[in-house]
Amino acid sequence: MNKIAIAGSVLLASLGLVACGTQSSAGSSANDQANSTGASSSTKPVTLYFGSYSVTKNVYENELFPAFEKYWKAKTGQTVTFNASFDASGAEARAIASGLPVDVAALSLEDDVNKIQQAGLITHNWKSGPTGGMVTDSIVAIGVRSGNPKHITTWSDLAKPGVVVDLPNPSTSGGAKWDINAIYYATSRSNGAKDAESLLEKILKNVDVLDKSGEASMTTFTSGTGDAIVSYENEILEASNNLKTFDEVIPSSTMLIENPIAVVDKNVDKHGDRQVAEAFVQWLEGATAQQIYMNAGFRPVDPALKTKADSLYKTPKDLFTVAQLGGWNKINADLYSTNGIWNTVLESK
Repeated sequence: MNKIAIAGSVLLASLGLVACGTQSSAGSSANDQANSTGASSSTKPVTLYFGSYSVTKNVYENELFPAFEKYWKAKTGQTVTFNASFDASGAEARAIASGLPVDVAALSLEDDVNKIQQAGLITHNWKSGPTGGMVTDSIVAIGVRSGNPKHITTWSDLAKPGVVVDLPNPSTSGGAKWDINAIYYATSRSNGAKDAESLLEKILKNVDVLDKSGEASMTTFTSGTGDAIVSYENEILEASNNLKTFDEVIPSSTMLIENPIAVVDKNVDKHGDRQVAEAFVQWLEGATAQQIYMNAGFRPVDPALKTKADSLYKTPKDLFTVAQLGGWNKINADLYSTNGIWNTVLESK
């Protein structure tokens, strides 16, 4: 039986020590002890501790952090800087739940925020806002080499002999779960669960390495390995310089990616920076930040930008959602539980 290679650490042995990926240059490591007393004055400088999934690093560090710092300074006179951690979404969620002192978590999937809530660190209803707790949308798409030499147009084309597929590992990567969900449920919706499992098994045989994160998988692809990559559309657009260096294929049936954000109550109260943390989340949901996200390839959650987004992005014929599939509890039971379909096909590899 062939075994697939697992890139990176599948299980973080000590999440209190193995913190996260890259820290923002705006601050020191997010593992450093955060200020426990907080700011007693609205003009006292504040450091906001932020955690997100790896593929968002560029848009936050290069665009959103500087824009919010400027906005907040003009609005309040207070200087805010960011200490940011970026890693695979599942790994980041586990690190936060285990003590990484993040004030605002912007992760790949709702289930990862739920892990932080289940650890007792998020105590409010983080989905009660106008966007339902989501800060960006995207879709699951396929990146292919320029000119699409392997003639990939559907999920089933990824199972063709001789097609090497790049895919991250769902045990660490939120993006991987979106990818696998899209492949499996798009097929099951049209052809049934048996065919969906069979296709997932065939595609997995064309995967050489399960990378730790979506970003790592994209690095594998852009370095020249693989004929196709399954990924967030926004990551495909960014990595390809808006499709100048490789192409995008959007299958007719795929999944809407909904990316959540939440203030981590226990941490902001400890640090004394709740006001800034909540203001940052609200600002990210507003028009200025949503336009920045859209420029970076995300689909906006701001209704005012939906019409503009529709003119920029292709809408697949069958774009299905987590809710339509029965929610994350059902998805996890179907695919990622001990006896779930993903583990079954992984063992067959």
